[in-house]
Amino acid sequence: MSLGFHGSRQDGAGRHRVLPVMCGHCGTDRQLTIRSVTGLQHSPPEIVLVSYTCGQCGLFSEHPAQAADLSMVLARADQTGDVLIFGGHYIHCGRPMRKAGSEIRRLSAPLSTEGTDADPLDVYLATRVLRCDCGFQMELPE
Repeated sequence: MSLGFHGSRQDGAGRHRVLPVMCGHCGTDRQLTIRSVTGLQHSPPEIVLVSYTCGQCGLFSEHPAQAADLSMVLARADQTGDVLIFGGHYIHCGRPMRKAGSEIRRLSAPLSTEGTDADPLDVYLATRVLRCDCGFQMELPE
């Protein structure tokens, strides 16, 4: 007996197969933006967890997929310049982003909405700065 998992379907012979990398609403993979790819524990190495958004209808999906199916979508020249998270690495413009430093950010919020002049509540957040060769950069919490 084969055990199934979320994101799989039966193939008619009682075996479970992963879902294709395509929009469940539009039925195509042409408008997909891949958001993240991570490995799955207790799965064969050719099975990864992929999350993506359809640019046509806006549907977000996340499920196990065949790495070969995913590679066909990623190999298209028309993939957007969004950030892709791939196994803990952040990729922009097709290249891994590099750490460009660290920052401490201060976030402030009033303690009350009653209009009193009390001191605001401050929170300090350590971030790491990642930069792409094209100049794009982003900060992530440490």
